[in-house]
Amino acid sequence: MINLDLKSRMPIYEQLVDRVKQLIIQGVIKPDEKLPSVRSLAQELTINPNTIQKAYRELEREGYIYSLPGKGSFVGKMGDQENDRKIESLTRNFEQVTSELLYLGASKRQLIKLIEQLEEERGKEDESRD
Repeated sequence: MINLDLKSRMPIYEQLVDRVKQLIIQGVIKPDEKLPSVRSLAQELTINPNTIQKAYRELEREGYIYSLPGKGSFVGKMGDQENDRKIESLTRNFEQVTSELLYLGASKRQLIKLIEQLEEERGKEDESRD
């Protein structure tokens, strides 16, 4: 379920944060679903439990998960306000990346095609879950 590239320049905890976000966004992990414990995930991925804990703290800070003392970590439900804040933040990131792509020579058509492909893939994922 979670694959990490130990040779990547990206820190392991950031890879873990990105992968868990991806699983949540794709609906593989549902709201209120329990995440693996820090200890079990550390054993499964053969990495330090502190790395898992750091990733879980970051995910909690961003509102993707919540923790219950003695129970574990669970996928959070994104409320309307949280969604609006996240959309605003991601829109700023998107604007930055889009500006850089245009500066580097990517065409408007290439960017539109990419968005259409992502939208189509998202539609297929939604259909496969029904």
